[in-house]
Amino acid sequence: MSTTKIIVLDDDPTGSQTVHSCLLLTRWDEATLREAFNDAAPLFFILTNTRAMDATQAANVTREVCRNVRAVLNALQREGKAINPIVVSRSDSTLRGHYPVETDVIAEELGPFDAHFLTPAFFEGGRVTRDSVHYLRVKDEWVPVHQTEFARDSIFGYKHSYLPDYVEEKTKGRIRAANVHRFTLVDVRGNLGPRLRALSGNACGVVDAEQQWDLDRFCAAIKEAAEHGKRFLFRSAASLLTSLAQLGPQPTAAAEMGRWTRDRKPGVVIVGSHVAKTTAQLSSLLQQPSVAGIELDVGRLPQQRETLVNDALQRINAHHRDGLTSVVYTSRVERQFATPAERLAFGELVSGLLMEIEQNLPGDLGFLISKGGITSNDTLSTGLALRTARLLGQVLAGVSMVRCPPDHPRYPNLPVVIFPGNVGDENALATVYNRLASTKH
Repeated sequence: MSTTKIIVLDDDPTGSQTVHSCLLLTRWDEATLREAFNDAAPLFFILTNTRAMDATQAANVTREVCRNVRAVLNALQREGKAINPIVVSRSDSTLRGHYPVETDVIAEELGPFDAHFLTPAFFEGGRVTRDSVHYLRVKDEWVPVHQTEFARDSIFGYKHSYLPDYVEEKTKGRIRAANVHRFTLVDVRGNLGPRLRALSGNACGVVDAEQQWDLDRFCAAIKEAAEHGKRFLFRSAASLLTSLAQLGPQPTAAAEMGRWTRDRKPGVVIVGSHVAKTTAQLSSLLQQPSVAGIELDVGRLPQQRETLVNDALQRINAHHRDGLTSVVYTSRVERQFATPAERLAFGELVSGLLMEIEQNLPGDLGFLISKGGITSNDTLSTGLALRTARLLGQVLAGVSMVRCPPDHPRYPNLPVVIFPGNVGDENALATVYNRLASTKH
């Protein structure tokens, strides 16, 4: 009898934003993977951070992860602990990321698969797919994602919201739009079984979804097809994982997450994301009581890094003594670079600056909020040097919170919010801050 385990390769640490109580892994050595496979939760996340890498690095990291996963699966099989893996390549709900690089590598190392599905719907963030077109809710309108700022990303830009055309664009014609299997709302809400069982040869499918129930139906049909021997791979946003895992409500309600704040102490907010939504949220947060802003002029990097770090830490410590939460944010001007490689290299400089600050925050910090996907990944893996972290759940729809282990050398039991750059309304960051800073708990 095999046990089903959902393995999520997450290209930044925010894909856990619809589930709870599972492990997030920032390392993927065989010992750490074995711990995750033996964990009681039906799924776990491997935080590869590949969205912060170039395509070659992303492929190499994905291949290393897959080979270690395969080694542990084989070892467990020999020990009589057979596991049926469901593999999800979790990426951005606005279609940014290394597709098809990562799914190609996963198919090579963990396949063969009968099909891979693009399921980018993320309801908590206002993303739905209808008639194979992917939409983002902007205020009161549904906007095709190719008309948003995300499609103009200097590394992951694209021209199409109609997913078959997106697939053809990203695969450079290897998969033609006409050969992509479309699963519309009519299909998803009908009898999918025969179509799923007919797929083979790692066919590409794109899936409509307007509400969680649509993905519940889709995942039920997927599991039934798996019982008939079919193997599928998913390129997904977060909402699919809700339907795959079926975990039920989280133990601590979002509005009550302030119970985890340590000793009612002030916290620190680190803002690295530059998208317009983050900038609007930052502006709202800085208007809250007991908050003090610290802007980092990243144009002074790398020459004045030490000065930037020392000045920030002096101000953070002074604010902390005064009972204030420091909001550390990078200068909001979006820099232009000649090549994507130069942009990634500068991003690493900025991340190094933020992580050095994080490693030296007050030891009795009440909470930490990390804003931005790449920033949050580096917070967990470098700033806090966590090997694994237990997911508590969401402090706001689409915004996860984890907790440092009790034996952490500097920040035992510290609650840490991993907040995507492109989620929430303009008051979302302020809402999360107020939930953690409240003295009512």
